[in-house]
Amino acid sequence: MERISFSLNNRSVEFKGDGDRRFLWVLRTDFGLTGTKYGCGEGICGACTVLVDGKAVRSCQASVADMSGHRVLTIEGLAQNGRLHPIQEAFVEEGALQCGFCTPGMVLTAYSFLKENPSPTEAEIIRAMDDNLCRCGAHVRIVRAIQKAAGQMRRVR
Repeated sequence: MERISFSLNNRSVEFKGDGDRRFLWVLRTDFGLTGTKYGCGEGICGACTVLVDGKAVRSCQASVADMSGHRVLTIEGLAQNGRLHPIQEAFVEEGALQCGFCTPGMVLTAYSFLKENPSPTEAEIIRAMDDNLCRCGAHVRIVRAIQKAAGQMRRVR
């Protein structure tokens, strides 16, 4: 049994158990954070995306041991003080979520991308989001939401 310490949504946590367990399942079953979704289990669809030290990571491909000493942010930790993050607000305003299954991974991938590229072109957004799949076909609205969020985030800086 391993003891693995990391920050989860701005709180210090410790996991006791098998360090080889997929991080997705630790989040969902041990920490009760079900916003991170199981999609393909292969790291292809993006539904399981979380942020590790601000970078988008596919939690179905990472072990809980990989998180030791890192800062992890899930969709549940993105809103602050009861207020949605500008990316979340833009997704709602632009109707960029239909069934909502892909939305947490889309939002966190967009967050990581916009931190590195605060003024992206439409083509750059499409390229950055290309590995996140949406079966509902909300891609145009997702791109629009990310463009809107980028503008809002630049104004807040």
